[in-house]
Amino acid sequence: MELIDGKKVSAALKQEIAAEVAKMVAEGKKRPHLAAVLVGHDGGSETYVANKVKACEVCGFKSTLVRYEDDVTEEELLACVDRLNRDDDVDGFIVQLPLPKHISEQKVIEAIDYHKDVDGFHPINVGRMSIGLPCFVSATPFGILELLRRYNITTKGADCVVLGRSNIVGKPVASLMMQKADVGNATVTVCHSATKNLKDICRRADIIISAMGKPGFVTADMVKDGAVIIDVGTTRVPSTLTKSGWKLRGDVDFDNVAPKCSFITPVPGGVGPMTIASLMHNTLLAASHAIYK
Repeated sequence: MELIDGKKVSAALKQEIAAEVAKMVAEGKKRPHLAAVLVGHDGGSETYVANKVKACEVCGFKSTLVRYEDDVTEEELLACVDRLNRDDDVDGFIVQLPLPKHISEQKVIEAIDYHKDVDGFHPINVGRMSIGLPCFVSATPFGILELLRRYNITTKGADCVVLGRSNIVGKPVASLMMQKADVGNATVTVCHSATKNLKDICRRADIIISAMGKPGFVTADMVKDGAVIIDVGTTRVPSTLTKSGWKLRGDVDFDNVAPKCSFITPVPGGVGPMTIASLMHNTLLAASHAIYK
């Protein structure tokens, strides 16, 4: 069993981006600029955005954080999106999810200029991705494919099971894994809450990508010997062993599943770090106009 080290790959990717940024600046080009909009004080969102700001520093980006309280109106937030759309200095920006219930997340996502949609959530980017056109691929699916690529894991012809059908992870990663590409070309089955014979389907999989958000859902009896396990789950569960009173748990029963695997991602330290590095990658693409001229 080999552990897939997301921290190591993420650090390498950020250093590659930093080298490219240094080259751009030396050539007199504009330094990439990523903005983030944060509404409220959700603990997970606060940590995630703080890590994005740190990553910008490592990559040599300019970063801007726009903050609003929970009671911001939808109209005010949409006006902020419009300002960022029209700001020529901002190459890409994200609106951190989740948003308060009185704000339509879909309306906000669709208001973002798809040229600056470095989260890859806009329907135009999602649509282009689904038919294999250049686009901003959402960060977590891109990070998963990058891990598979850098660990030289064979995906061509592989039987891949994706657990979960969210718009952020499940659907896009399934689409990417079935596309005819160096990392992809797999036979993909998407499973969800209504799937019958789930264990039987998982037991035949060469690769399982789990994005259910259910701690310990994938057990050893669902995994065949030699399978590759990508655990996207990051659920906070109570813990008496940490100062914070909680710890992160993945979808996979790691201790019992890991011995059966050829490769497996840990939680934390697997897919998570790649998500932020992938966002940096998309911002570099936006700044260099590599996707949309």
